[in-house]
Amino acid sequence: MPHRVDHSAILARHAEARGGIANIWDTIDPAKTAHLIVDMQNGFVEEGAPVEVPAARDAAEPINRISRALREAGGTNIFLRFTTPDANGPAAWPIFAERMGEGILAHREAFKPGAHYWKLWREMDVSDEDLCVDKHRFSGFTPGTSTLDAELKARGIETLIISGTLTNCCCESTARDAMQLNYRVIVAADACAALTDEAHGATLDSMALIFADLRSVEELEKMLQDQAAATAAA
Repeated sequence: MPHRVDHSAILARHAEARGGIANIWDTIDPAKTAHLIVDMQNGFVEEGAPVEVPAARDAAEPINRISRALREAGGTNIFLRFTTPDANGPAAWPIFAERMGEGILAHREAFKPGAHYWKLWREMDVSDEDLCVDKHRFSGFTPGTSTLDAELKARGIETLIISGTLTNCCCESTARDAMQLNYRVIVAADACAALTDEAHGATLDSMALIFADLRSVEELEKMLQDQAAATAAA
């Protein structure tokens, strides 16, 4: 079931402290925009998966709508995949293992490169022109654990649209770091998924406070279409 969270109410609450301004950015330049699809892998989306997030199945089509709209407008889609780090390599994460306890063994096995649960979920709209970037942390920007920042800079990307799962873990971690690295961040409020409405809503509240704009899929599609029309008319 999709999350029952009214992100417009969250925006309205924060707008009072910003002189009536709900979102900061009203336009999107597709050529300088990337859509980060976070962890839409079998291990998070599939029924019975090790880290199953049921709402992620409902987020798949909204995510695909953003991917198609941005692809048609000339932007970049990047699928982020949580990937088990080498336990003895530079991306090793012993503290995560401590927190997971005995469950770390199954988790490591599930998200090893090539494993079934590591692969993108079958209903994701993936094109040959899209990118896949593996990450060994919740955030795609943790130094030494992903090539994401380098990929974005190489393409002149300035704005990020974030969707995927979990809203309050990998999506939030990536969004927070992105804003602090001077990217403009837009969270697709109805294309992210958490385990509860409360967790999803709390993260959207934190994002709207300072880290990101909140937009619906419908709003994002219109922003991209409007920019394409303006470019064609110029």
